[in-house]
Amino acid sequence: MDVQVRVGIAERMSRMVRIPTVSAHVDATGPGPFHDFEELLRELYPLVHERLEFEKITDFGLLFRWPGRTSGSPALLMAHYDVVPVGDEGAWSRPPFDGVIDDGVVWGRGTLDDKGAVCVLLDAVENLLAADFTPARDLYVWLGGNEESHGAAAREAAAEFQRRGIHPWIVLDEGGAVVDEPLKGIRMDAAMVGVSEKGIVTITLTARSDPGHASAPPKLTATDRIARAASRLRAHPFPARMPQVTRDMFRRFVPATRGAMRVAFRIIVAVPWLGARMLAAMAGEAAAVVRTTLAVTMLGGGTAANVLPEEASAVLNVRIAPGETATTALRRVRRVIRDRGVTVSAQEQHDPSPISPVDGEQFRLLSAAVSDAYDGIPSIPYIQMSATDSRYFHVFSPATYRFSPLKMTGAQRESIHGIDEHVTVDALERGERFYRRLIEVLPNDN
Repeated sequence: MDVQVRVGIAERMSRMVRIPTVSAHVDATGPGPFHDFEELLRELYPLVHERLEFEKITDFGLLFRWPGRTSGSPALLMAHYDVVPVGDEGAWSRPPFDGVIDDGVVWGRGTLDDKGAVCVLLDAVENLLAADFTPARDLYVWLGGNEESHGAAAREAAAEFQRRGIHPWIVLDEGGAVVDEPLKGIRMDAAMVGVSEKGIVTITLTARSDPGHASAPPKLTATDRIARAASRLRAHPFPARMPQVTRDMFRRFVPATRGAMRVAFRIIVAVPWLGARMLAAMAGEAAAVVRTTLAVTMLGGGTAANVLPEEASAVLNVRIAPGETATTALRRVRRVIRDRGVTVSAQEQHDPSPISPVDGEQFRLLSAAVSDAYDGIPSIPYIQMSATDSRYFHVFSPATYRFSPLKMTGAQRESIHGIDEHVTVDALERGERFYRRLIEVLPNDN
């Protein structure tokens, strides 16, 4: 349909950036910035707030319902408006919360993760409302305010959906993006759509020993036990496996490779077990594609330089690949450590999500909307490494996908949770077109 697109999307993005909705700082700042952001949305998107049903779920979750022409199984489009801390502000080339617009680029924390998606999604809805459009089925828009701090608002929203018997036909949250280098060395434009996401479990290793003077250490101290446990885990990584969706992803990459890399990718596709081992040997992102990963992220122990610690600890961040669970990962950690003097306990844990279909109508609609917004580039399914708020919905919504319709270079992807995060105005305009097209072509709920 013919829709008049509002001008000024860069300015709206800029104003969102200027409100520092850092969820990790809520205890220090209070909820004020989040309330300010909610008020800003009321100003920027008057039709959204006038015509859509609205409710808050917890103090940080904003849920909109757009009644469609048919009721029943709705669509759910998700984004989050909280951001991570910036660290050393002096390392940024532009102040992270100024929302500087410079030469077709908006700079600042959250432009990619994930206020950019908030902006283009709400712009699309506002533009369609201005054209008196009504979606074919009910559409929910969820904006979470604490995704970066474990997503308690989204967890409660998912529970509320279940209590009300609402089972979305499609769920779309942040995740993949439009990229020019899907993996290092593979040069091609592609929309990477997460059809599954790894699970996560935080594991704490704790060891105790008698305190005493460091001048006469015993044979095995608490810190020795923790160091030995970490060494054993590193020496015995999780097994490598090649899910079908990953094999299909590499098949799509083959035409974009040359020389030895093309030969390697053909082997990966033709002999999955060997391909999994090859990728695992590369470490980094390549290895993470085919196995559960484990990283020691925090170490603790000791009170003085000359005192043997009574207790030592290590925190492990484990990203669980499909085919494993938090329970099996925990069991393996205990088995590899082989030390009854080390206590192994789990905190936050979520199993990997089921793999959403790539041969159904939902994925075809996503692909068509991508093609329309980004001049025919392909949509390639993959397994996402990081966790999103959608993990609370996939248990009752099998067609759950993870994709932000913004074009990102490799440098931009590295700036997420890093320094100099920025988005181009062109990507914002194309992202709005993606959401608008997707909403327009939603089928009736038959």
